[in-house]
Amino acid sequence: MLDLKTPFIFSLVALSVSAAAQSDESSLQGAHDELEHIEVKRHFQPYRGNVPLIDTPQAIDRITADTLANEGITRFIDALDFAPTIVRQNNSGGMFDSFAIRGFSGDENNPSGYLINGFNVRGYSGNRSTVNVQTIEVMKGPGSALYGQGEPGGTINVITKKPQFEEQGYIQGTVGNFDKKQVEFDYTNGINSDMAYRVNGSYEDSDTYRDNVFFKNLNLNPSFIWNISDHTSLSYQMEILDQEKPLDRGVFILNNDFDAVDAEDFYGDVRDGAHEVKAFGHQLVLNHELNHNWHLLSGFAYRDSSFEGQSSDTELSEGRQLLYTDPSILSRQRRTRDYQAQDLSLRFELSGVVDVAGFVNNVLFGLDYYNYHIDTDYRRWRTAWGAGDTTYSIDPENPDYTIFRPDVTPTTLTAEKQKGLGFYAQDVIELSEATKLLVGFRVDKFEQDILNKLSNEGQEQDQTEVTPRFGFVYEINDSVSLYTSYAEGFRPNPGLDSDRNAFDPEETTSFEVGAKWENIADMFSGSVAIFDAEKTNMLTAEPNTGFSATLGEVESQGVEFQLTTDLTSDIRLDMAYAYIDAKTANEVNNLDWGVPIPKGSRLINIAKHSGYISLNHFTSVFEKEAFFGVTMRYVGDRLGQTTDPTFILPSYTLVNLAGSVNISDALSMRFDVNNLFDRDYFENSYHQLWTMPGSPTNYTVSVKYQF
Repeated sequence: MLDLKTPFIFSLVALSVSAAAQSDESSLQGAHDELEHIEVKRHFQPYRGNVPLIDTPQAIDRITADTLANEGITRFIDALDFAPTIVRQNNSGGMFDSFAIRGFSGDENNPSGYLINGFNVRGYSGNRSTVNVQTIEVMKGPGSALYGQGEPGGTINVITKKPQFEEQGYIQGTVGNFDKKQVEFDYTNGINSDMAYRVNGSYEDSDTYRDNVFFKNLNLNPSFIWNISDHTSLSYQMEILDQEKPLDRGVFILNNDFDAVDAEDFYGDVRDGAHEVKAFGHQLVLNHELNHNWHLLSGFAYRDSSFEGQSSDTELSEGRQLLYTDPSILSRQRRTRDYQAQDLSLRFELSGVVDVAGFVNNVLFGLDYYNYHIDTDYRRWRTAWGAGDTTYSIDPENPDYTIFRPDVTPTTLTAEKQKGLGFYAQDVIELSEATKLLVGFRVDKFEQDILNKLSNEGQEQDQTEVTPRFGFVYEINDSVSLYTSYAEGFRPNPGLDSDRNAFDPEETTSFEVGAKWENIADMFSGSVAIFDAEKTNMLTAEPNTGFSATLGEVESQGVEFQLTTDLTSDIRLDMAYAYIDAKTANEVNNLDWGVPIPKGSRLINIAKHSGYISLNHFTSVFEKEAFFGVTMRYVGDRLGQTTDPTFILPSYTLVNLAGSVNISDALSMRFDVNNLFDRDYFENSYHQLWTMPGSPTNYTVSVKYQF
């Protein structure tokens, strides 16, 4: 099929990124509580081009800093609740932000990354803060034609706050139940007429609703911009992360009795302490305007991250777990982890506008390279199969944290190297004032080398992938457009299976049709999309071994809908709904599981129905500016265990309240109440014995000082 496409693809070139920053920054000027008011000259976002979002043949959700402020969101994973078709996945004991887009997720044992200012974030990021987030863009469907190796269900690009030339900033303190304590700050100023800097960060030290589970998180993000000339700018950003949190597998569910669960129960060992996630990263980007029509962007990124700690986890294997026959004996494993990752990325882009045969072509050419290393030291102790060993078992109702802790032995010792070199091109051809054709492609050279240090054996693979992208947009008028698109994508699968063999990469095809509208009657904006996607070599949890395993081929069809409207000058309504039918497309047989997975089985943690309604009212209290909001969120039932189709997490509906008041021009106060009616619910699951309950009612009060 690629042979037929290639001559046509190579006859076209790709879309410009030169005007992206202008559209992004202008959309932020209406924010109610933001610092971004001054435009930074010559700052371009990668991959975007001079085509408005409404003319892009792709469903794109934008979560702005304004939304984060109104909803009181301080964590990245909570922000994603405002993007339809994104659902939370099992997240490796709560240590990472793990999610699925359009039913597709990465490896749960090696969480997939996302983009920060167009750079892939490989390695470990913990539970990311939103303190430096300006906008989160969720671009649905495979993005490999531009962004390279990423999650085929969609691409998330986090656009960070940029330095400003006028002094401004804030400091905010937050307290809440479960002994929550958090402080965040943001300060920016110009050094002179050509240079500016910014530094923001946050620190949280809190307990949680889970017994013996705490959360400490430090984020620090300095940045700098230098407008070398009217045509050239250099920007730099640093990331510092230090997170401490015990690895938490949640609670066990027996006989589908969800009512018997106490959300506070913790079955680990307090002596294990916290797992620590650290990251230290750099981004350096040079923007240069060659002339009025052409723009050059080059970038460098380096990131060093680690994940270390020990945990005591409920044993999942039925042949080793005594709980099934005696509810007073919970069998556990003991594990230690020492994972180290280094990621180097380079990118070069040339974009512009050119007339060809009387048609305007918005073109982009790009070349990127990455070199990723990850060293894995994973050690474990577990009982023998069928031995009835109670060495490290506890009574879940009365745990004893003084019992003997057995020594762990190496299970996985690997040194993995990944290298990738990619060339991409895209063209948006303006066929007429109302119609645009998008054609793009990417060629990737991918190398993977995994050394098994236990056996001193290596696994190598070397692949070349071509991923095309096509799209068509018809603009009915200035406010409404229709589109259709087809795209292919891929993502390398890191690590080894239970037999210590490397995985083949994930591959995806996706087709969608949709409509977008902006400011109809000066009050309605939104989108609707229908999609059909397939994915091969998708990974899922393998309960008996604790490794990952491939599900072969899976498919997902669905509908997404979003609407934003200003009911009055001071009342805004946001709503979204997603239907996702994600299932296996072939029968899966895995000897380690012990049971076959029939064709048409649901994918784990994927709700068929989900959505939210948010109502925000901007008003005044005692002649002081104020805000009140209510959000209702629904998540349908979900499969909770790949190997057990009868284990279904129940649906839930949550109601959250928020409010704020400006005490003075500089001082404001806000409150947030989540899960107002104290509903019992379950966020996600890996297995019926590793199921994460949701938080009961939690509240916070914040005081913010702006200057």
